[in-house]
Amino acid sequence: MIIATIGSHSALQILHGAKKEGFQTMIIADNKREGFYKNFSFINSVSAYTSLDEAVSMINEIKDNGILIPHGSLVEYLGKERVDRIETKIFGNRKIFEWEANQKKKMELLKKSNIKIPEIFERPEDVDRLVIVKLNGAKGGKGYFLAKNKSEVKEGIQKLIESKMIRDEAEVIIQEYVIGVPMYFQFFYSNIINRTEIFGIDIRYETNIDGLRRLTYEYMKELEIDPTFVVVGNIPAVARESLLPVALEYANNFVRTTKELVSPGMIGPFCLESIVTDNSDIVVFEFSGRIVAGTNLYINGSPYSWLYWDEPMSMGRRIAREIRVANEKDKLSLVVS
Repeated sequence: MIIATIGSHSALQILHGAKKEGFQTMIIADNKREGFYKNFSFINSVSAYTSLDEAVSMINEIKDNGILIPHGSLVEYLGKERVDRIETKIFGNRKIFEWEANQKKKMELLKKSNIKIPEIFERPEDVDRLVIVKLNGAKGGKGYFLAKNKSEVKEGIQKLIESKMIRDEAEVIIQEYVIGVPMYFQFFYSNIINRTEIFGIDIRYETNIDGLRRLTYEYMKELEIDPTFVVVGNIPAVARESLLPVALEYANNFVRTTKELVSPGMIGPFCLESIVTDNSDIVVFEFSGRIVAGTNLYINGSPYSWLYWDEPMSMGRRIAREIRVANEKDKLSLVVS
């Protein structure tokens, strides 16, 4: 069996883990990245595409003996229409993609899971506090902006329209900006052993908001620099242990709700992207319904994955382990779609 993925995001971790579990590995990469991926001996095959339609064709060539592992670049690069044309089995529930790509549906799913979320403002006119305005899709924070009143929200949305990042204000979500420490809680839900595992925690490193920390507020005002939120890296984190029961409760609630609303529900890795306040409240502002790039920090396992497996277990290897065990038990249909 071949484990394949798109050449971006967390591809190296995914294929390194697949090789550890005994699979043949394949990467489908932009031809400009072909030489980079050929550096790694655990990748058996590098297929280089020159167009996104060609990438879909390459994925479908392994439909009889392969499984595609999705990550954040899959829908963002290929687009929903091309992803719908993929005939090869995809690890996880491909119906989650639609919910993840729509900020409003995403927050609805979290709210129905009895998870604490920030206040959502339906219209710019309703804004009465500091907010962050976000775009749909896995854009890594590109285009997000802060605003402290309705005028700034309207002005920012108009700039996004003029830059053609969006067509109208219906394509953004206006969310209360919660003050606290960002913590991105990574989980893995196993249909095979019916268990939700806390797999790691990371903090996103974003430009230019993190770079602005080095400047005084007066200097920022003088230079008229606006903060941006484009993710360029990740930092490992470990939470105080008293936070973990709530985080796991949220994760289990999320798994149950996805089974009800997005059948067959959550399969494999997901992330609850959160702010922890000074009252130790965990406020979840987004979710990712697949592997997140923050798991790249833990190629040899995180402090949490060791507690479950007592061996090096990256998220990439955990995915491959689930596929291998499911295949051995003749239950592959429980982990692919």
